[in-house]
Amino acid sequence: MTEIYNFSAGPAVLPKEILQQASDEMLDWHGSGMSVMEMSHRGNEFMSIAEKVETDLRELIGIPKNYRILFLQGGASMQFAMVPMNLLRGKKQADYINTGQWSQKAINEAKKYCTVNIAASSEAANFTYAPEQKEWKLDQNAAYIHYTPNETIGGVEFNWTPDLILQNKTIPLVADMSSCILSRPLDITKFGLIYASAQKNIGPAGLTIVIVREDLLGTLTPGTPTTLDYKTLATNHSMYNTPPTYPMYIAGLVLTWLKTIGGLAEIERINIKKSNLLYNLLDSNDFYNNPVAKQNRSRMNVPFTLKYPELDNKFLEQAKAYGLIQLKGHRSIGGMRASIYNAMPIAGIAALVEFMQEFANQHA
Repeated sequence: MTEIYNFSAGPAVLPKEILQQASDEMLDWHGSGMSVMEMSHRGNEFMSIAEKVETDLRELIGIPKNYRILFLQGGASMQFAMVPMNLLRGKKQADYINTGQWSQKAINEAKKYCTVNIAASSEAANFTYAPEQKEWKLDQNAAYIHYTPNETIGGVEFNWTPDLILQNKTIPLVADMSSCILSRPLDITKFGLIYASAQKNIGPAGLTIVIVREDLLGTLTPGTPTTLDYKTLATNHSMYNTPPTYPMYIAGLVLTWLKTIGGLAEIERINIKKSNLLYNLLDSNDFYNNPVAKQNRSRMNVPFTLKYPELDNKFLEQAKAYGLIQLKGHRSIGGMRASIYNAMPIAGIAALVEFMQEFANQHA
């Protein structure tokens, strides 16, 4: 059978050794006689899993004790509402940086709860770059500043972390890191809150991780449901209600895998090597085009178009026969997109590059 490489943007590829381990432990986790799916979330067995997940995540990222980690349901889309519900803290406005479709979804949801100031936007350039911090026009009265470090659909990534201290700002920085978390080292102290859905670099769909500074907890927008209150969830160690237990278990295996291979510094080195391999092909062959400014190209999501759009379906059909699947671009922009998250091996990128070169030679 041809080796299959899955370039889906999410749910996305997982390391094969993790899938094998989960398979081996499916019916009986560590002699418990139970599958993790069957465990009480308050039982000793699952509590040990949950504690290790949090410990490993703190160690990998370097999360200080004054930050709480929440393991939630609802996806990143739920956070679009939970962030203003929890972080407005009596204020009436918030700053948002608009760099693509996920930024826009967050903006539209926040408008239900506050006045949104678009502090910077790349919309006029069709979302092909990330505005530099010196371009941001921040509201002095904003409750927080929200941005999306990596736009999964458009393939635009901030190659730097905003430093609000440079602008003498004490406003909390909030980030949707769904498609870039754990792909490189992260200084969490620059953020008030980050959130990420799991189905790209962490584990399967169904889990969302929130990392929030403790001093931001406790002041809610009136009418916020109890289950959407960060403080309630933190006080109950993410178990006010039943958390997504099986996705947490798989996330734990992913975190162990990352530690084993050398942590975030090593996975960043690998990700740079992988993305460079693909971008070098795109830059050296005029049959393909990537529209993103080079300094803002994503290491995780690489959109590209063919010189002749009428060949799109043929490209996808032949790629599938070659063992390369889920390369169709997002329906809103078309073309192709290769999502090359942590679990995508270098061999998968090499196979894609080889196929793309062959296809270009045949149809140029």
